[in-house]
Order: sequence, then C-alpha cells, then structure tokens
Amino acid sequence: MDKVIEDKELGRLVVHVNARARRLIFRTKNNEIVISVPPHTSTKEVAAAIEQLRPKLIVAKNKLVRTRIDLSYNLDTPFFKLSLIHGNRDRFLAHSELGQMKIICPSNADFQDDKLQTWLRKVIEEALRRNAKIILPPRLYMLAQKYGFTYESVKINSSKGRWGSCSAKRGINLSCFLVLLPQHLIDYVLLHELCHTREMNHGEKFWSILNSVTSGRAHELREELRKYKTDI
Repeated sequence: MDKVIEDKELGRLVVHVNARARRLIFRTKNNEIVISVPPHTSTKEVAAAIEQLRPKLIVAKNKLVRTRIDLSYNLDTPFFKLSLIHGNRDRFLAHSELGQMKIICPSNADFQDDKLQTWLRKVIEEALRRNAKIILPPRLYMLAQKYGFTYESVKINSSKGRWGSCSAKRGINLSCFLVLLPQHLIDYVLLHELCHTREMNHGEKFWSILNSVTSGRAHELREELRKYKTDI
C-alpha cells in the first residue's frame, strides 16, 4: 500500500513500492510528488533522499501547473478528439462516441471552480476508458500474434503514473491514457509489456527482445514517449 507524506514545503508525497525498482525515483504527477522505491526501503532512507533533493523538488513542484479545462481546451489526437462548446442549456451535457467527445457548457459555467474541474476530468477520463477498452485489447492481441508473444489477460485502468505493466503471471495492465498517444508509441508500450512476458526485468536481454520487434528503435521510442504524460 502506498504511504503518504505531508511536507510543509513540498506538499503531498506518495511513496510507492515498485518490485522492479533498483533505486529511488522521484516524479511529479498531478499536484503531488511520487517516489518509487525498491522493496524494503526504510523510512529513514526515503527521508534522507527527500532532504538531499529538496531544492530540486521544490523547483519541480513549482513548475507543476495543471492545465485548466475551459472552452479553449481541446484534445486532437489520432484516436480521441475532445472539444468544449458553448450551449444554451443551464447544465452541462457530455456526448461521446468512439474516437470523439463533445461537452456542451452552460453560459454561466465557472471554470475556476475546482469541483467543476474535477468533474470534467472524471467525465473525460471515463470516455477515454471506454475508448481504450475498444481500441487497445485488439491491438495487443494482433501484436502478440505477429511477434509470437502470449499473455494471460489484459485490463484497462486509469493509471496516471504508468502507461502499462505486466505481472509475473503475464497479466497486462494498460492505462486508458494510451489512446492519447500516436499509433507508433501505443505500439511501443504494448510491445514493451509483451516483452515482459518473457523478461520481467529491464536487463540487456529485455532490450534485445524489444529492439528486435521495434526495428532497433527501442531506446529512441522510449525517449520520445517521455515527452508525453499519463494524464489530461
């Protein structure tokens, strides 16, 4: 279970144990700092790392400004398009179908309201999840067939920290936010997790397998993926 640390300067820090982590990794997500740690990492070690990196973490925290969703906000990606438009109704109306979503907004909508922002993100996330359930499993199956991988199951979640994961029992989990990526990066993530059905670590053998199914571009695609985030 994740542990939460409340810091006067840094705010909320979430300590997440990652069985595959070899060192402490800090990242900002939403309005908090997530610390991925190897198993058996002590509280003292986490505290020491926070203090050592505090100046850099403060800078990163200050840069963490979430985009506000209003009438100027839109998503225009190959698999999902979103627009907010002004309407004559006195309440919000969300309409979604495969690949697109429109949210009709009342004229008195207060986009500065944090509760409204939370609701809008929830509605959009639900639409992304529905789209992901239709788009991602068939693509994963096709790639597995093409390259000779086998897996036990696939589930779609709303992870905002990881694009995907693969369990020791070869169960693959995929973030619904994947549908906001270009096709070649979706395929990279799917292939990445399929490669974990053979190699659970990120050693040389893993990267060799991943390179073999990405035309030798595994590291290049990994760097390109880092420009995107698992959130809206």
